[in-house]
Amino acid sequence: MLPSASEMASVQKKKLQARILSFEEEEKLKRDQVLVSDFKQEKLEKDAQKNWDLFYKRNSTNFFKDRHWTTREFEELRSCREQNPLYNSERCKAFQCDLTKDDLLDHLPPGSVDVVMLIFVLSAIHPEKMHLVLENIYKVLKPGKTVLFRDYGLYDHAMLRFKAGSKLGENFYVRQDGTRSYFFTDEFLAQLFVDAGYEEVVNEYVFRETVNKKEGLCVPRVFLQSKFQKPPKE
Repeated sequence: MLPSASEMASVQKKKLQARILSFEEEEKLKRDQVLVSDFKQEKLEKDAQKNWDLFYKRNSTNFFKDRHWTTREFEELRSCREQNPLYNSERCKAFQCDLTKDDLLDHLPPGSVDVVMLIFVLSAIHPEKMHLVLENIYKVLKPGKTVLFRDYGLYDHAMLRFKAGSKLGENFYVRQDGTRSYFFTDEFLAQLFVDAGYEEVVNEYVFRETVNKKEGLCVPRVFLQSKFQKPPKE
């Protein structure tokens, strides 16, 4: 017997919920309510590009590793890899831009892109400017095509490690090197995309554990993995 429409809807709504905190973790977050001063926050925003440039300079060879999970998690990328195994300068165009202010139409024709990857990108941008990124991408994405998203989720271990004096706003923190990180809820991300004109395809938490056998540590990781689509042409 096939499930009814109401039963199917009920199953679809049973998405993974945000991680449940321990009592100690809840108390830590309750105590950490003092925000970084407005003066320092303005300076961090002004120096955002410089701080990330320094980060990449320090970590150019020892930070980024090919985890081979992107093609496993996103089937859209498997077909891209099969069709374009190597960088081809005749078919590819590499350029640098600030997605919050540089118009992508200066580099790409409107409605010309098949897939966009926002993998650990949006969390580094001030929440008030995130909509600018999505609106910018929307202009160059083909109708019916997809944005692939993965980033830090609410209550990830990285969020709970921040010391007092690192909080910039709700779920928004600054590291010691001046780089910033936002930790997403599924509701916040969905609203962000929908407001920019996208349709939700998948939007769910991913729970993992990072194990350090040498130090005997096992810490909970929380990510948000999603797909949002530009509506097809009517």
